[in-house]
Amino acid sequence: MRTSTPSTESATTAVGSNRPDRFRWRVVDIVVASVIGVASGLVFWLWGQAYNPLSAPLEAALPGLQALLGGGWLFAGVLGGLIIRKPGAALFTELVAAVVSAIVGTQWAALTLVSGLVQGLGAELVFALFLYANWRAYVAVLAGIGAGLALAINDLVLWYAGAKVEFAIIYTVCSLISGALLAGLLSWLAARGLARTGALSRFASGREVSARV
Repeated sequence: MRTSTPSTESATTAVGSNRPDRFRWRVVDIVVASVIGVASGLVFWLWGQAYNPLSAPLEAALPGLQALLGGGWLFAGVLGGLIIRKPGAALFTELVAAVVSAIVGTQWAALTLVSGLVQGLGAELVFALFLYANWRAYVAVLAGIGAGLALAINDLVLWYAGAKVEFAIIYTVCSLISGALLAGLLSWLAARGLARTGALSRFASGREVSARV
């Protein structure tokens, strides 16, 4: 005996067919993610120019505090993930940003690409843990923390191998704080601000905010 009505069957079919589409990349996703990555890469390069004069007094006050500036290289992945909302978006935007920064020219040369890959994965894994279905502020902060942890591990291995335990702890804690605030919270606020302008109307992230206004 059939117990479902035609309308119920249609609704069920529609929901089922939309599930794969939610994770499928569109052309507009690729274009916007690339734009975010390129723009972020230029910011990364500018941040790199300011890093030495800004980090010197922090490092002099307490070695390891310079990691408080690390979030300036982590926001691309979190912002890309929040806007695109597709698997791989955080990794893609962070890596594109790293590539652009390396092409323009940084003091870290090709190792910038390694940093971008690792840091993008740090944010990506957090979004994946929430099944790419939760985009609230605390998830953005956790994604920033994930990127910050990835930054700390990467830097301690590549740049501070053999550092004392005290330094490693301070550097890691500061990386987590910077990731949470600069990459996580600020990216979430930036995504909401862009959504309110209508610039993200073709994305769920934009329609969600518009519906609440």
